[in-house]
Amino acid sequence: MARRFEEVESPMEYKVLTKEDRRWSGKFSPENLEHMLNSYAAEGWRVVSTFTVASIWSVSTSQIMILLERETPPN
Repeated sequence: MARRFEEVESPMEYKVLTKEDRRWSGKFSPENLEHMLNSYAAEGWRVVSTFTVASIWSVSTSQIMILLERETPPN
């Protein structure tokens, strides 16, 4: 049974980025990563953590994930 999460008021919001994120412009590179992180930083986001997730289908494939957070903008 899938668990549903309730919407709650939180002072923080989070975003998970992968190399499929639209802001990569189709190319994952250190330069694009820097540009993308600066773009998100201009919107108030900051990097909290980075980690890799291995594919269960292939030992040689892994995905980098970047966790961002920012204060929830006022309504």
